[in-house]
Amino acid sequence: MTASHSTDSSPGWLLLVDDDDTFRTVLARALTRRGFEVRTAADVPDALRLASESPPSHAVVDLRMPGASGLELVEALRRQSPDARIVVLTGYASIATAVSAMKLGATHYLAKPADADQIVAAFGDASPMLTLEEAARPLSVDRLEWEHIQRVLGENDGNISATARALGMHRRTLQRKLGKHAPRE
Repeated sequence: MTASHSTDSSPGWLLLVDDDDTFRTVLARALTRRGFEVRTAADVPDALRLASESPPSHAVVDLRMPGASGLELVEALRRQSPDARIVVLTGYASIATAVSAMKLGATHYLAKPADADQIVAAFGDASPMLTLEEAARPLSVDRLEWEHIQRVLGENDGNISATARALGMHRRTLQRKLGKHAPRE
């Protein structure tokens, strides 16, 4: 077993938190091949338990999971391990969530799909806002609408009827919008 302290041969132990079992397994394997001792969790309570046993030197945290959000985990990890390098991953990238993640202590913020090489590069990147080049220009109205719909859908645990009610739109209209690909920024 690899030592949990960072050395020249081992970058340290990494906590990987994502509710998608397949993604978590594949990414854990890839990060292990890159020298990390990887421990995984599917939700915030499991992640906090693992981190309390031994604070991680690195963490990859999914933003949206059932129950507590990744942002809550970032804040807790930062309090527990101030020097940890924390990368937040999300399928619902937006400037607002990136800013929130950074304020809470994330080192970097990447939109999914991100591969192991991008994550490892983000750990070493001194410029946390590098992947947010779109911050220099405003998002399109279509993209803002898409992000808002995705946020409300997440708040309603993927329930399309509840989301349509919350947005004040017909269910079929929402289904049509969701059937389209996310608009470009």
